[in-house]
Amino acid sequence: MVHENCGVIGAFSLNGYNVIPFIIDSLRALQHRGQESWGIAVPKKNPFKHLGLVSSSADKFHFLTEKMRSHVAIGHVRYSTFGGSSLDNAQPLKVKDLCVAHNGTIANVEELTGMVGGCTFTPQTMSDTLVATKRIIHHLSKNQNDINKSLKIFRNEMIGSFCFTFLNDQGTMYAARDSKGFRPLVLGFHKQSETYIVASESCAFNAIGAQLIRDIEPGELIVVNKDGVDSQFFAREKNHAHCAFEYTYFAHPTSIMEKINIYAARKRMGHFLAKKHPLKDIDVVIPVPDSARPAALGYAQEIGIPFEEGLVKDRHINKGLLRSFIEPFQEDRIEINKGIIPIGDVIKGKKIAIVDDSIVRGTSSAEIVKTLRSAGAKSIVLIVTYPPVRFPCYAGIDFPSKEELLANQCENDNLNIGKAVSKLIAADRVIYNDTSNLANAIGLDENELCFTCSSGDYSVLGKIPKFMTRDQIKGNIQI
Repeated sequence: MVHENCGVIGAFSLNGYNVIPFIIDSLRALQHRGQESWGIAVPKKNPFKHLGLVSSSADKFHFLTEKMRSHVAIGHVRYSTFGGSSLDNAQPLKVKDLCVAHNGTIANVEELTGMVGGCTFTPQTMSDTLVATKRIIHHLSKNQNDINKSLKIFRNEMIGSFCFTFLNDQGTMYAARDSKGFRPLVLGFHKQSETYIVASESCAFNAIGAQLIRDIEPGELIVVNKDGVDSQFFAREKNHAHCAFEYTYFAHPTSIMEKINIYAARKRMGHFLAKKHPLKDIDVVIPVPDSARPAALGYAQEIGIPFEEGLVKDRHINKGLLRSFIEPFQEDRIEINKGIIPIGDVIKGKKIAIVDDSIVRGTSSAEIVKTLRSAGAKSIVLIVTYPPVRFPCYAGIDFPSKEELLANQCENDNLNIGKAVSKLIAADRVIYNDTSNLANAIGLDENELCFTCSSGDYSVLGKIPKFMTRDQIKGNIQI
């Protein structure tokens, strides 16, 4: 079974412009959301899919631009939350005449498979995206191909999160965001080519010179065809559940989500943490590269302690450009962390406050503390912008099993979580953010954000999911 959190893109040119270069450049801009595979789909053709980074296939771009030439296309970069990395699981998928790219996780997919009659799956090809697509196609067949009605029914059947882009062989493009708004989705426009674009993040628009129009609302369906853009709603909910982890780690710092600039929000996180936990007995504040950099700068500015780049990523090694958290295998995460190099003159003999976006499994944190110790740090306080990750996520982030979450391992410790985690990673002290402080820094009401992975309150999903071990998650599920 494969679940995924990824990046999606869709483009439709009203004047017939070939949008494939837009799709390629936008996928490269969304690469931080998925490093395992990428793909492009156009009407009446099988999708093109390839393993690895988009940029690693640069020699194919000219060929793709001509072979897939189209005024409408969708694309996808993949990061799997459950399951293996293979071309079978790459997206977009095509089922009958409908191509689909998906960002999110359908948590009750095993239940939905029982509703998809007459379908056979293998462990290699089964995914929540495939099951969801087959279920939506079933509803389309029963509702005169009305996708709004079909999503309305599907939304009441599923548990979890989704941002879909759809493309049919008639050349109509659709984009839909679940009614809680767990994952981001935005609408933009490229003026010269008269192209409407939907994307997981607005950083994709920056890459092609397009302008952000607005966020696609939770429960909204966008329809784009030769007549332009139509907005419909298949569901409306009073309270939303935007993923707080998007703001601290996942999203690109140049993106704007829910009208909030990600870089500015991360910098505020540092300021707010410094106000709540001011450290005076330190010599320097340094970030863990790269997503924690704005928060470290904000923290240093607030307490008046020098900010320095004490750790540098070696971008010339095999995995130097990758993000360790979204790598599917532990050995690859370790390999990436080995490429973080200390700057000895900044660290040696200093009392260090190091700022990171989160502690999940603890792999990166322990390795970084070890690196700082070996470079001669006198003491190390780790400041974490995200609260303790104690519970699995069933809305699209790879926190799949309780036993591998470091904070969860400290639940029965007599010490508080910060003290217990500091022992496990060999830091002198660990300071975690809390949900209220983080929400204030982001600039959204706490009730509009999802903190399930920290609180264990799954009410935003409507149902408590069945917890599984890593071995159960990775095991084959027979359908």
